[in-house]
Amino acid sequence: MTRGMARHLRLSRAPGRRNAGLLRAGDWRLPCVLGRGGISHFKREGDGATPAARLHPRAVLYRADRFPRPFTALPLTAITPNDGWCDDPADRNYNRPVSLPYPGRHERLWREDHLYDLLVVLDWNLEPAIKGRGSAIFLHLANPGGAPTEGCIAVAPSAMHRLLRIMTRRTLIAID
Repeated sequence: MTRGMARHLRLSRAPGRRNAGLLRAGDWRLPCVLGRGGISHFKREGDGATPAARLHPRAVLYRADRFPRPFTALPLTAITPNDGWCDDPADRNYNRPVSLPYPGRHERLWREDHLYDLLVVLDWNLEPAIKGRGSAIFLHLANPGGAPTEGCIAVAPSAMHRLLRIMTRRTLIAID
């Protein structure tokens, strides 16, 4: 990758592999994991697909008990055990961060499996959130076994740290 901030990242499915992708940033080629539903142009809540879209990073969330403060130009927030994300299309806070305990269906951001120890909130279906179009689409850490995500993009910790150093809110992530 050339010096400076990345303006454009491109993500494409690895040939012959539904749930594996390649994220290109300049001359970097970073393997990534996609949703169990592959890449979809018709993303819906619960389909397990990674949306085919043009996305921007909005913020970085991290567990300060597991990672030091990451170096990034993106807005940065340490998560707590009370942080969640609403994935209930019937809820008024659909596709928004929520404080736990929360009565609606939600994901817990403080997880034991390390996947959300460091994550980037992507702007899929945020403003305005359209009910049922999909929620909680993040760039997060990959499962060491390479298991598919529920629709997010997942990378190795070393790749995440490299990406955080070059991304800004203007960075475009093109998912084909």
